[in-house]
Amino acid sequence: MLALTTVFFANAQITHTSKGQVDQNAEKYLKKAHDKINGGGVSFMVTMVSKDSDKKETARHKADVLYNKGKYRVTFGNNIIYCDGISTWHWDKEVNEVVVNKASTAQDDLMNPAAILANYKKNFNAKFIRKEQNGNAVIDLTPKKSKSYYKIRLIVNAETGVMNKMEVHNYDSSSADYIVSSFKSGVKTSDKDFSFTKSPNDGVEVIDMR
Repeated sequence: MLALTTVFFANAQITHTSKGQVDQNAEKYLKKAHDKINGGGVSFMVTMVSKDSDKKETARHKADVLYNKGKYRVTFGNNIIYCDGISTWHWDKEVNEVVVNKASTAQDDLMNPAAILANYKKNFNAKFIRKEQNGNAVIDLTPKKSKSYYKIRLIVNAETGVMNKMEVHNYDSSSADYIVSSFKSGVKTSDKDFSFTKSPNDGVEVIDMR
């Protein structure tokens, strides 16, 4: 028991600052993950698994994500979400409609795990939980402002900085897992990848909420 306690406190390094507590281990792995995903164009696939309060799977969806320093495109089913850092376009191909919002008021950040890493210092308090035998680091993020969820758990490869999984735990005991695969860095992108263009899609109704 004494040995386990010693290891626990060695792994949970907390620094007290004028701004509060900083978990050094959490910061180390989050910075590595942040730098990995924000070092240029990246693409990856996310499998989103929704679970009810009994942890039974209720839905499963896959999304392809293209990301480059705050700009992203998320494609899932008949939907595409574009964000150029200023505005978001949610194109629902099934109803042939695009809804435009300001990026600051968009509610789709959880569709894009890269956005969590890009803004973790601003939006969350971080806590290092453990390093697993497979080399993954487990970090919990608790939102600084009230959300429908109380915790986001990140599973990050401690060596490469690639985020393998994101778990969102809601107050109603439901949860959602975002499992990352096919991660590629050094992907070439252009501005047109991150915004909706109406000209080749003239039949689409655009609803501008900005």
